[in-house]
Amino acid sequence: MRAVRYAGFGAEPEIVEVDRPVCPPRGAIVRVRATGLCRSDWHAWMGHDDTVSLPHVPGHEFAGEIVELGSEVSETSGWQPGDRVTAPFICACGRCAECRSGNEQVCDAQEQPGFTYWGSFAEEVVVHEAELNLIRLPDALGFVEAASLGCRFATAYRAVVTRGRLQPGERIAVHGCGGVGLSAIMIAVAAGVETYGVDVSDAALAAVEKLGAIPVKGGEGAAERVREISEGGVDVSVDAFGSLETSLASVRSLRKRGRHVQIGLMTGDAALAAMPMDAVIAGELELLGSHGMAAHEYPDMLGAVASGAFRPIELVGRTIRLDDVPAALAAMGAGGGGSGMTVVELL
Repeated sequence: MRAVRYAGFGAEPEIVEVDRPVCPPRGAIVRVRATGLCRSDWHAWMGHDDTVSLPHVPGHEFAGEIVELGSEVSETSGWQPGDRVTAPFICACGRCAECRSGNEQVCDAQEQPGFTYWGSFAEEVVVHEAELNLIRLPDALGFVEAASLGCRFATAYRAVVTRGRLQPGERIAVHGCGGVGLSAIMIAVAAGVETYGVDVSDAALAAVEKLGAIPVKGGEGAAERVREISEGGVDVSVDAFGSLETSLASVRSLRKRGRHVQIGLMTGDAALAAMPMDAVIAGELELLGSHGMAAHEYPDMLGAVASGAFRPIELVGRTIRLDDVPAALAAMGAGGGGSGMTVVELL
């Protein structure tokens, strides 16, 4: 099959022919019809994720059709070849303490396509523990839209709804308005709360305004601008980019008893970002992390998408071919990812 593969961190990715994956006994093989290009893929390519082994095929946001089921997948599972599916980027084991408690998104033995094993920038991809991790797509949901839900929209949904506990009448700020940030904004606006989108890019701010949120210029002084416009700070603030500057600005944007949710990856020096713990104590602020979303939480989100409550297809800035992925991946490091999400279509 054809795949995008790189032999070294930062080395030019290539379109190559590789062997089809072998189906695990409890897993499945999915024919990839669409797959998102995410900043997390860029982090992996640059060597920021120590789970990646070389050579490597990236990609973790995908939708497609089952082509093969493992020998130990139960006949009563309801799955069969041809079913339209997606899966969370965290494939949980189903057996560890976290999985048994319903928190598969932090599984102790998780597998991640595009990180711990070869991913979806290929014609086929493996899903481990198929009975736990496969998610059936509603008939009305196309493959491109389903792939756009992958890491970014699902992560944003759980960050805003479950971890951030956003309530009617509250205010929320989202720092970093790429794919995951715009997803968080769409979800918050649909909830009817006052929403601020913070970014240094004029194109991103235009996208914020188009979604019905209030654009706020990022960079130096961003937190002060949010606090001024919101008359004292927001109840929930999300760092959807992941940097020393955006994480600090997010915390500084909060009113007393506010909740900061970190979903942008923090790597290098940023992984040890200093926080204003004096303000955290004095204001009883909450600092929360959010890491993907478990498969069992998807139905509510998919139902909302199918009903038209959310329209993540509007967040797809462009679609490209598999052959375009190497250049598109490299462009992300130079800030050339464009506004909104990029989705790769495999016909």
